[in-house]
Parts: sequence; C-alpha cells; structure tokens
Amino acid sequence: MKAAITATAKYLPPDRLTNSDLEKLVATNDEWIRTRTGIVERRILKDPTKATAFMCGEVAKDLLSKRGISAGEIELIIIATISPDMFFPATACLVQDIIKAKNAYGFDILAACS
Repeated sequence: MKAAITATAKYLPPDRLTNSDLEKLVATNDEWIRTRTGIVERRILKDPTKATAFMCGEVAKDLLSKRGISAGEIELIIIATISPDMFFPATACLVQDIIKAKNAYGFDILAACS
C-alpha cells in the first residue's frame, strides 16, 4: 500500500471575528490576545445550517478538482476535528455523502488540537 500527499486545499469562512470584536464581548484587548497567542482574527461560519462537514466538503471538492479525479476513486475519508457536526454519524460519513464518494469508508479522529 502506498500513500502520499499530492495536493492541499483550505476553506476559510467569509466572516471574521477580530480581536477588536472580542473586546466588545469580554474583558480583553487586542494587545493582550496578540502578545500571548499571535492571533489577530479568526474566521467564523455564521450560517447555522453549515458546520464542519460543509467546510470539509468544500475542501474535498477543491482537492478533487485539483487532482482531476472523481469522488468514486476515493477509498477512505478521515476527518480530524474537535468540532464534529454531531457524534453520530461521523463527519467523514457526512462528507462522503456531500461529495458522493460512494466507494469510500470514513471515520473521525476526535482530539483536541487535531
């Protein structure tokens, strides 16, 4: 069995939550956050009908396009996250359905900082 990373992709939600936005919600400030974490802004998905599987589906579609392969060629989908859509079914199975990867198995790895 041979495996290799042959393409990468990302999905960034369109909405941003800046440190200045956080200052309005909690007792903190931009300097405190930046100096301790390096974070200036974070991308957020505001649409309540979309979650991790949606974002993974967008990435998967991009990767399929970049590699010029069909979803039917995928054999395994692994999702590593701390924020699954739900605990059952696995987010990987939801992504399998989104991209129509009918021949793929799928499972999630749920771990902090995954």
